[in-house]
Amino acid sequence: MKPRIKVITLGVADLERALVFYRDGLGLPTEGIIGTEFEDGAVVFFNMNNGLILALYPRPALAKDANISLDSPSSSEISIGHVVGSKEKVDAIMQLAKKAGAKVTDAARDRFWGGYSGYFQDPDGHLWEIAWNPAWEVED
Repeated sequence: MKPRIKVITLGVADLERALVFYRDGLGLPTEGIIGTEFEDGAVVFFNMNNGLILALYPRPALAKDANISLDSPSSSEISIGHVVGSKEKVDAIMQLAKKAGAKVTDAARDRFWGGYSGYFQDPDGHLWEIAWNPAWEVED
């Protein structure tokens, strides 16, 4: 296996609500909900950086597709990191997410590792960290 990730899929309770949060609230570009002509095919794709795709897929359809039981979601198992070029950009995105309906779980602050970050949960409880790391160069 090569060290490569192309798609991160988030299981969501309400596809339309999740679309509105990410597209209208956070400003991520998308064609909207596609695949509705297929049973369990409705999905939303966002083209991120370097060819990465963020997908939103209904939780029951994701569980069915993966042949697993639909369990209760847990927000403590993974976080998605969005790295920016300054503390001010961290603050701006945290405010944007809050305005869009995110739940801020830990306000942006200086971290023990030398950077600055904050955490929020999207409407489905998916955990995001917005971070500035002085050791990483980021193109904004």
